[in-house]
Amino acid sequence: MQSPFEDNANSRTLYVGNLDPSVSEDLLMALFSQMGACKNCKIIHEACPNSDLYAFIEFAEHQPAANALLAMNKRLVMGREIKVNWATTSAGTTSKIDTSKHFHIFVGDLAPEIDQNTLREAFSPFGEISEIKIAKFTDTQKPKGYCFISFANQSDAETAITSMNGQWLGTRKIRTNWATRKGPSNEPTTATRSRDSNTSQYGQELSTSKLDFNEVWKRTSDTNTTVYFGNCGDVNEDLVRSCFERYGQIAEIRVFKEKGYAFVR
Repeated sequence: MQSPFEDNANSRTLYVGNLDPSVSEDLLMALFSQMGACKNCKIIHEACPNSDLYAFIEFAEHQPAANALLAMNKRLVMGREIKVNWATTSAGTTSKIDTSKHFHIFVGDLAPEIDQNTLREAFSPFGEISEIKIAKFTDTQKPKGYCFISFANQSDAETAITSMNGQWLGTRKIRTNWATRKGPSNEPTTATRSRDSNTSQYGQELSTSKLDFNEVWKRTSDTNTTVYFGNCGDVNEDLVRSCFERYGQIAEIRVFKEKGYAFVR
Protein backbone atom coordinates (compact mmCIF):
# COMPACT_ATOMS: atom_id res chain seq x y z
CA MET A 1 0.00 0.00 0.00
CA GLN A 2 1.13 3.52 -0.73
CA SER A 3 2.39 5.38 2.35
CA PRO A 4 -0.31 7.64 3.85
CA PHE A 5 2.28 10.25 4.75
CA GLU A 6 3.06 11.11 1.16
CA ASP A 7 2.17 14.41 -0.43
CA ASN A 8 -1.59 14.77 -1.01
CA ALA A 9 -0.98 15.27 -4.73
CA ASN A 10 -0.20 11.55 -4.95
CA SER A 11 -2.33 10.18 -2.12
CA ARG A 12 -4.88 7.46 -2.76
CA THR A 13 -6.09 6.68 0.76
CA LEU A 14 -8.94 8.47 2.54
CA TYR A 15 -9.80 8.71 6.22
CA VAL A 16 -13.56 8.36 6.87
CA GLY A 17 -14.69 9.26 10.40
CA ASN A 18 -17.82 9.63 12.55
CA LEU A 19 -19.24 6.35 11.27
CA ASP A 20 -22.40 4.77 12.64
CA PRO A 21 -21.67 1.39 14.33
CA SER A 22 -23.96 -0.35 11.83
CA VAL A 23 -21.86 0.73 8.83
CA SER A 24 -20.03 -2.15 7.15
CA GLU A 25 -16.98 -2.26 4.91
CA ASP A 26 -19.15 -3.56 2.06
CA LEU A 27 -21.43 -0.53 2.38
CA LEU A 28 -18.49 1.89 2.32
CA MET A 29 -16.99 0.14 -0.70
CA ALA A 30 -20.33 0.41 -2.52
CA LEU A 31 -20.64 4.12 -1.74
CA PHE A 32 -17.09 5.18 -2.53
CA SER A 33 -16.56 2.94 -5.56
CA GLN A 34 -19.06 5.15 -7.40
CA MET A 35 -16.19 7.66 -7.67
CA GLY A 36 -13.71 5.11 -9.01
CA ALA A 37 -12.08 1.75 -8.38
CA CYS A 38 -11.41 1.05 -4.67
CA LYS A 39 -8.65 -1.42 -3.78
CA ASN A 40 -9.70 -2.03 -0.19
CA CYS A 41 -11.57 -0.70 2.83
CA LYS A 42 -10.68 -1.21 6.49
CA ILE A 43 -12.95 -0.19 9.40
CA ILE A 44 -11.00 0.38 12.61
CA HIS A 45 -12.70 -1.01 15.70
CA GLU A 46 -10.89 0.51 18.69
CA ALA A 47 -10.37 -1.57 21.81
CA CYS A 48 -11.93 1.23 23.87
CA PRO A 49 -15.74 1.04 23.51
CA ASN A 50 -16.08 4.82 23.71
CA SER A 51 -13.81 5.47 20.73
CA ASP A 52 -15.18 6.82 17.48
CA LEU A 53 -15.54 4.37 14.60
CA TYR A 54 -13.54 5.25 11.50
CA ALA A 55 -12.22 3.64 8.33
CA PHE A 56 -9.56 3.92 5.63
CA ILE A 57 -10.42 3.51 1.95
CA GLU A 58 -7.69 3.07 -0.65
CA PHE A 59 -8.38 3.94 -4.28
CA ALA A 60 -6.49 2.60 -7.27
CA GLU A 61 -5.72 6.16 -8.45
CA HIS A 62 -5.40 9.61 -6.90
CA GLN A 63 -8.05 11.52 -8.86
CA PRO A 64 -11.04 9.32 -7.91
CA ALA A 65 -9.91 9.61 -4.28
CA ALA A 66 -9.82 13.41 -4.55
CA ASN A 67 -13.27 13.40 -6.14
CA ALA A 68 -14.60 11.16 -3.37
CA LEU A 69 -13.22 13.49 -0.71
CA LEU A 70 -15.10 16.44 -2.18
CA ALA A 71 -18.29 14.51 -2.85
CA MET A 72 -18.58 12.46 0.35
CA ASN A 73 -17.34 14.78 3.11
CA LYS A 74 -20.27 15.76 5.38
CA ARG A 75 -22.64 13.39 3.58
CA LEU A 76 -25.22 11.59 5.73
CA VAL A 77 -24.58 7.85 6.00
CA MET A 78 -26.94 5.88 8.25
CA GLY A 79 -28.06 9.13 9.84
CA ARG A 80 -24.59 10.46 10.61
CA GLU A 81 -22.60 13.21 8.91
CA ILE A 82 -19.35 11.48 7.97
CA LYS A 83 -15.97 13.20 7.93
CA VAL A 84 -13.69 12.52 4.96
CA ASN A 85 -10.08 13.64 4.66
CA TRP A 86 -6.72 12.41 3.41
CA ALA A 87 -5.49 9.56 5.57
CA THR A 88 -2.78 10.12 8.15
CA THR A 89 -2.77 6.55 9.47
CA SER A 90 -2.13 3.41 7.46
CA ALA A 91 -5.19 1.52 6.25
CA GLY A 92 -3.21 -1.56 5.36
CA THR A 93 -2.56 -2.95 8.83
CA THR A 94 -4.67 -5.87 9.95
CA SER A 95 -4.17 -5.20 13.66
CA LYS A 96 -3.96 -2.05 15.73
CA ILE A 97 -0.52 -0.52 16.15
CA ASP A 98 0.95 -0.96 19.63
CA THR A 99 1.21 2.59 20.99
CA SER A 100 2.24 1.66 24.54
CA LYS A 101 5.75 3.04 23.97
CA HIS A 102 4.62 6.09 22.03
CA PHE A 103 4.39 9.57 23.53
CA HIS A 104 0.96 10.59 24.80
CA ILE A 105 -0.28 14.12 25.38
CA PHE A 106 -3.35 15.34 27.23
CA VAL A 107 -5.64 17.91 25.55
CA GLY A 108 -8.17 19.54 27.88
CA ASP A 109 -10.97 22.10 27.70
CA LEU A 110 -12.16 20.72 24.36
CA ALA A 111 -15.27 22.29 22.85
CA PRO A 112 -18.10 19.76 22.42
CA GLU A 113 -18.08 20.11 18.62
CA ILE A 114 -14.45 18.98 18.30
CA ASP A 115 -14.11 15.50 16.76
CA GLN A 116 -11.23 13.21 15.81
CA ASN A 117 -10.91 14.68 12.34
CA THR A 118 -10.58 18.23 13.68
CA LEU A 119 -7.96 17.10 16.19
CA ARG A 120 -6.07 15.25 13.47
CA GLU A 121 -6.07 18.36 11.26
CA ALA A 122 -4.87 20.57 14.11
CA PHE A 123 -2.11 18.32 15.48
CA SER A 124 -0.82 16.40 12.44
CA PRO A 125 1.42 19.31 11.29
CA PHE A 126 3.63 18.56 14.30
CA GLY A 127 4.33 14.95 13.34
CA GLU A 128 2.98 11.43 12.91
CA ILE A 129 -0.11 10.77 15.05
CA SER A 130 -0.57 7.12 16.02
CA GLU A 131 -3.76 7.40 18.05
CA ILE A 132 -6.49 9.81 19.17
CA LYS A 133 -8.87 8.98 22.02
CA ILE A 134 -11.71 11.36 22.93
CA ALA A 135 -13.10 10.70 26.42
CA LYS A 136 -16.87 10.18 26.41
CA PHE A 137 -19.55 9.36 28.95
CA THR A 138 -20.47 5.69 28.66
CA ASP A 139 -24.24 6.17 28.94
CA THR A 140 -24.74 9.19 26.65
CA GLN A 141 -21.61 9.01 24.46
CA LYS A 142 -21.26 12.77 24.90
CA PRO A 143 -17.67 14.05 25.08
CA LYS A 144 -16.19 14.85 28.48
CA GLY A 145 -14.14 17.77 27.22
CA TYR A 146 -10.72 16.19 26.93
CA CYS A 147 -8.77 13.69 24.84
CA PHE A 148 -5.41 11.96 24.49
CA ILE A 149 -3.22 12.12 21.39
CA SER A 150 -0.29 9.77 20.81
CA PHE A 151 2.77 10.67 18.74
CA ALA A 152 5.35 8.20 17.45
CA ASN A 153 8.18 10.69 18.08
CA GLN A 154 8.90 12.40 21.42
CA SER A 155 10.10 15.68 19.95
CA ASP A 156 6.92 15.93 17.86
CA ALA A 157 4.83 15.48 21.02
CA GLU A 158 6.88 18.12 22.84
CA THR A 159 6.42 20.57 19.98
CA ALA A 160 2.67 19.93 19.91
CA ILE A 161 2.39 20.59 23.65
CA THR A 162 4.31 23.86 23.59
CA SER A 163 2.74 25.10 20.37
CA MET A 164 -0.92 24.30 21.11
CA ASN A 165 -1.23 25.04 24.83
CA GLY A 166 -3.60 27.99 25.27
CA GLN A 167 -4.53 28.12 21.58
CA TRP A 168 -8.07 28.31 20.25
CA LEU A 169 -9.58 25.11 18.84
CA GLY A 170 -13.17 25.65 17.84
CA THR A 171 -14.90 27.83 20.44
CA ARG A 172 -12.50 27.23 23.34
CA LYS A 173 -8.86 27.67 24.30
CA ILE A 174 -7.33 24.24 24.84
CA ARG A 175 -4.66 23.20 27.34
CA THR A 176 -2.04 20.61 26.55
CA ASN A 177 0.43 18.62 28.61
CA TRP A 178 2.00 15.19 28.99
CA ALA A 179 -0.27 12.28 29.89
CA THR A 180 0.80 9.13 31.70
CA ARG A 181 -0.83 5.72 31.82
CA LYS A 182 -2.35 4.45 35.07
CA GLY A 183 -0.18 2.18 37.13
CA PRO A 184 3.64 1.88 37.41
CA SER A 185 5.59 3.41 34.59
CA ASN A 186 8.81 5.24 33.92
CA GLU A 187 6.95 8.47 33.16
CA PRO A 188 7.69 11.55 35.29
CA THR A 189 6.44 11.14 38.87
CA THR A 190 5.23 14.72 39.26
CA ALA A 191 1.92 13.83 37.65
CA THR A 192 -1.40 14.43 39.37
CA ARG A 193 -4.57 12.48 38.67
CA SER A 194 -6.95 13.97 36.16
CA ARG A 195 -10.49 14.73 37.26
CA ASP A 196 -11.95 11.56 35.76
CA SER A 197 -9.22 8.97 35.26
CA ASN A 198 -11.57 5.96 35.38
CA THR A 199 -12.84 6.56 31.87
CA SER A 200 -9.55 6.21 30.03
CA GLN A 201 -6.46 4.04 29.91
CA TYR A 202 -4.58 7.26 30.63
CA GLY A 203 -5.04 8.20 34.26
CA GLN A 204 -2.84 11.21 34.87
CA GLU A 205 -2.05 14.64 33.61
CA LEU A 206 1.16 16.43 34.48
CA SER A 207 0.73 19.56 36.53
CA THR A 208 0.60 22.61 34.26
CA SER A 209 2.33 25.96 34.46
CA LYS A 210 2.63 28.81 32.01
CA LEU A 211 5.85 28.56 30.02
CA ASP A 212 7.90 31.60 29.09
CA PHE A 213 9.53 32.05 25.67
CA ASN A 214 12.92 30.65 26.70
CA GLU A 215 11.37 27.48 28.11
CA VAL A 216 9.29 26.95 24.95
CA TRP A 217 12.41 27.52 22.83
CA LYS A 218 14.40 24.95 24.83
CA ARG A 219 11.68 22.31 24.42
CA THR A 220 11.17 22.86 20.70
CA SER A 221 12.83 20.48 18.26
CA ASP A 222 15.54 21.93 16.03
CA THR A 223 13.74 20.42 13.04
CA ASN A 224 10.38 22.09 13.74
CA THR A 225 9.55 24.77 11.16
CA THR A 226 5.77 25.05 11.69
CA VAL A 227 4.10 27.84 13.67
CA TYR A 228 0.47 28.21 14.77
CA PHE A 229 -1.44 31.44 14.03
CA GLY A 230 -4.74 31.62 15.91
CA ASN A 231 -7.53 33.67 17.49
CA CYS A 232 -8.17 35.45 14.21
CA GLY A 233 -11.79 35.77 13.15
CA ASP A 234 -11.22 36.45 9.45
CA VAL A 235 -8.09 34.48 8.67
CA ASN A 236 -7.10 33.87 5.03
CA GLU A 237 -3.93 32.88 3.20
CA ASP A 238 -3.11 36.41 1.99
CA LEU A 239 -3.36 37.78 5.53
CA VAL A 240 -1.16 35.04 6.96
CA ARG A 241 1.42 35.44 4.20
CA SER A 242 1.59 39.22 4.68
CA CYS A 243 2.22 38.76 8.41
CA PHE A 244 4.91 36.07 8.15
CA GLU A 245 6.74 36.35 4.82
CA ARG A 246 9.07 39.03 6.20
CA TYR A 247 10.62 36.41 8.52
CA GLY A 248 11.68 33.93 5.85
CA GLN A 249 10.61 31.70 2.99
CA ILE A 250 7.18 30.11 3.49
CA ALA A 251 6.88 26.53 2.27
CA GLU A 252 3.19 25.97 3.05
CA ILE A 253 0.18 27.67 4.62
CA ARG A 254 -2.78 25.66 5.89
CA VAL A 255 -5.78 27.87 6.70
CA PHE A 256 -8.78 26.71 8.78
CA LYS A 257 -10.98 29.72 8.06
CA GLU A 258 -14.10 28.54 9.86
CA LYS A 259 -12.05 27.91 13.02
CA GLY A 260 -10.04 31.13 12.87
CA TYR A 261 -6.51 29.72 12.78
CA ALA A 262 -3.73 28.63 10.43
CA PHE A 263 -0.42 26.77 10.35
CA VAL A 264 2.64 28.26 8.61
CA ARG A 265 5.57 26.05 7.57
